[in-house]
Amino acid sequence: MASKFILHMITPLKHMSPFDVNMALDAGFDAVLPYTNVDAKEVTGLVQDAMFSRPPQDAVRTGVFIGGKDAILALDMLDAGRKALFKPFELSLFADPAGSFTTAAAIVACVEKLLKEKLKHQLKGTKIAVYGATGVVGFTASVIASLEGADVVLAGYDGAARVERAAQEIKRRFDTSVKAADASSPEKIRALLQKSEIALCAGRAGVQILSEADVKAADNLMIAADVNAVSPAGVGGLDAQNKGDPIDGTKVRGIGAFAIGNVKYQTESGLFKRMVEAKEALALDFRDAFRLAREIA
Repeated sequence: MASKFILHMITPLKHMSPFDVNMALDAGFDAVLPYTNVDAKEVTGLVQDAMFSRPPQDAVRTGVFIGGKDAILALDMLDAGRKALFKPFELSLFADPAGSFTTAAAIVACVEKLLKEKLKHQLKGTKIAVYGATGVVGFTASVIASLEGADVVLAGYDGAARVERAAQEIKRRFDTSVKAADASSPEKIRALLQKSEIALCAGRAGVQILSEADVKAADNLMIAADVNAVSPAGVGGLDAQNKGDPIDGTKVRGIGAFAIGNVKYQTESGLFKRMVEAKEALALDFRDAFRLAREIA
């Protein structure tokens, strides 16, 4: 009898996400085992315990998923897991804290597709403002877009200090440059938007970041995308089902939360399936998510 596909799911939080558990089981894992309140220093021991419990030929039938709500911590845990591996016991690893890597990959992939197909533009060189940039989705989307050559500005709803620190972390860790801007008032939000060609909204659920008036006043804005599916939308006038049509009363094309979510869902599921189908060990992060999201979008 073939050995089972087992996924060990670790998180620094009190609970593992039920969303991720369901996704993994539906993608083909026979069993998933959650480990909560995990410290980064414990990752090596957990990964090696999982490795040595099975013969080498079953190594790739074992996986470790890293959750949480902190992109940098998840990447550090992924790196620790990768360093814990050695032949012939290598197993697969996948980091997607709070679904942020796959969500960020989806929003950037959807924007890129719309730019190319409807507006004959490239992502490279495009001016992008990211609202909700200190959150895990906004932070990751900023990194992806910047690595693809976009001119990215992180909008700080509470001033420039936190987004400036985030910009420095992005430069240090990913060797790509983004800017920081104060977006702590309606006037500053609108001023930044008027300089932008793309607006990515990744704020908290149920919080409107850009009003309909803001969008209408943004003469250079081509696309507004929003990951918030809870009313009110993060972008005023943007329907969650919108897949690239102009927002009512404007020339700005919208990408709603459900359109992004569909690509995100397929991306996360697809990466879990790759783990199940892999013949060699994988280590998956937001870069892999973006490559797959591009194919799906």
